[in-house]
Amino acid sequence: MKTDRNRHGRKDHSRGRGARASKIGQRLRRISLATAILSLALAPLAAEAQTGGAGVPLPESSGAETPPPSVGTTPPANVVFSSPMRTAGATWYGPGLYGNGTACGQTLRPGTIGVAHRTLPCGTTIKLSYHGHSLVTKVIDRGPYTPGNDFDLTNGARLALGFEGVGHVRYAVALSPTQHHD
Repeated sequence: MKTDRNRHGRKDHSRGRGARASKIGQRLRRISLATAILSLALAPLAAEAQTGGAGVPLPESSGAETPPPSVGTTPPANVVFSSPMRTAGATWYGPGLYGNGTACGQTLRPGTIGVAHRTLPCGTTIKLSYHGHSLVTKVIDRGPYTPGNDFDLTNGARLALGFEGVGHVRYAVALSPTQHHD
């Protein structure tokens, strides 16, 4: 037979709270899920509005920048990528570093789209693929500093690819004009 007393002989008041706490927990999870979905839906707009300098500058006369590369972009017609695509370990970085300068002279922001690589020159164009999403972007920083990974994605690149944390991406490096024949 159950009593309303706990093991110390005190009245147990937690029975009614369990159902209420469960309902509150469910509501909070639904709100969190809705917020996450909304954030992901708006992320491409934020990435376009705040690239952190990842776009390619337009001619000097306009002083503006082109929109950043985004999911499914096709590279400019004159860019040829290495073939076949290779696989490499990747991580992402950003929180705690926003507002800091990158090794290539840009300011890192939440919407910055780019990658960090240990040895590829700054500005090297990279094509990344992850679970059906593709992104053409540039090397803007040095890293990663975790063993076994070749690329560190910025938060903007991570969101554009749907990358979740640590994993493998497929990549191809743009060849310089002297490395391919037309």
